[in-house]
Amino acid sequence: MVEIIRISSTNPDPSALEHAAAIITRGGIIAYPTETFYGLGTDGENEASVEKLFAIKGRDFNKPIPLIISGRNHVTKLAAAVPESAERLMDRFWPGGLTLLFEALPYLSTRLTGGTGKIGIRLSSNVIATGLAVLLGGALTATSANLSGQEECVSADEVMDKLGSKINAIIDGGTTPGKKGSTIVDITTDPPIMIREGIILFSLILDALGES
Repeated sequence: MVEIIRISSTNPDPSALEHAAAIITRGGIIAYPTETFYGLGTDGENEASVEKLFAIKGRDFNKPIPLIISGRNHVTKLAAAVPESAERLMDRFWPGGLTLLFEALPYLSTRLTGGTGKIGIRLSSNVIATGLAVLLGGALTATSANLSGQEECVSADEVMDKLGSKINAIIDGGTTPGKKGSTIVDITTDPPIMIREGIILFSLILDALGES
């Protein structure tokens, strides 16, 4: 039976976070809250766990899996280049709901990149998500906690209804804002390409880039 781990969204208990991270380290899959929806977390460097993640969601292998990182300094451990446009956007919107697509370093799994050669990275403003990334040594998968094609979840109860029999644990960190996911911007080109408008408006992205 799936384990429910209740953690404060404002003052998370370190021991509870460590317990959740240990489940991931053992190859498990957990659901956890972010600043948008609930996500599915596992170790992005564990190929078997990432394969399991695709199976749980029924996700096509050509669809990339983004990562939530522990801190901005972890970007260079995943990205082959960090252009000035990325620096501007990170200065303005991180931590927060902005996923940036970087050129991926060669060692990263093609399951994470979807064979695109690009890796999606976000520094979350949710302390539970970031805390897990820290305990894992830097990066946590951040695909939405749902079956592919279905609506995203904003509560632990919704995750339980949709995925409870498929995952190892759910962190109940309360209800997330929902409505929209993270905004996605591809900064591997100049100028950057707006991929998906989420909780951060494209107009604000363009303003930060000096293109408004």
